[in-house]
This record gives sequence, structure tokens and C-alpha cells, in this order.
Amino acid sequence: MARDTCFPPLTASHTRVLLLGSLPGQASLAANRYYAHPRNQFWRLLGDVLNIPLTTMTYDERVEHLLAAGVGLWDVVGEAERKGSLDADLRRVRYNDLHQLVADLPHLRAVGFNGQTAARAGAVLAEQTVALLSLPSSSPAYTLPYDNKLAQWREIARYL
Repeated sequence: MARDTCFPPLTASHTRVLLLGSLPGQASLAANRYYAHPRNQFWRLLGDVLNIPLTTMTYDERVEHLLAAGVGLWDVVGEAERKGSLDADLRRVRYNDLHQLVADLPHLRAVGFNGQTAARAGAVLAEQTVALLSLPSSSPAYTLPYDNKLAQWREIARYL
């Protein structure tokens, strides 16, 4: 079984909120872009939180606006074996060094976890002085209604 590998972190020196997923799914890996699956609600949720029409932009424009707003992206899993894209299928996991990334972001105020897999793995940050936000997954596999997801994702704005 092949090993999937995460992307490098997308951060800036002024990043105030770091959003961590688990590991990019197959559509994202194939496109070499975070949250590339057309039914993943990540860009829509974040666009609504930031009041920026991210879904109408190119990927590079999305990243530019995200970073300008003080939001960074990465994943808790550095690499793992997995059939498909489901977190439940992750095997032989190697986690990313979250402590080092947090230490490298002097303006960081909060870390948001996109889904329960990310939140469980990110619990290693419990001793940090930043807020930890467990957010409902933006994945199409998590069927909570959009408005319910958005209500919880809006918590991000408090830290920007």
C-alpha cells in the first residue's frame, strides 16, 4: 500500500489562527491543493467566516487571501498508509511536529482542528498558551448541516 504524504504548512509570520486537518484526501493529493474535493465545504466555510468569496477564486488567490487574513493551514498527519480518503482508514501514521510549528508562529492565538481525527491528534498541544478549537469536519463524509458547521467555525473570527 502506498503512503500518502501531507503538504508543507501554509503560514506567514503574522499567522494568528492555524487550521489543522488530518491528512489530505485523494482528490487533494491528486490536485496538489488543500481541500480540492469539490464537495468539501472548507473554502465555503472559511469564506463565510472571513466574509471573503473564496469559492469564486483560483486556488492561489484563496491561499493569498487566507494568509493575508492571518490564517494558516497544515495537517496533524505527516504521512500514512490509507486506502481512499477516510480518516478511519489511516494506518502506520507518522505525525507532524505541531509543537515546532506553533513555536515558529509568534502571533498565533488559536489552533482549529478540522474534524475529530485532527482534534484527537492535536491534543498534544494542550499545554500550549493558544486556544484549541475542535471544529466539525468540512468533509462531505460528515453530514452535519452546513449552517450547524458554520456556527461552530465562526469561533475562528474571535482570534483574527
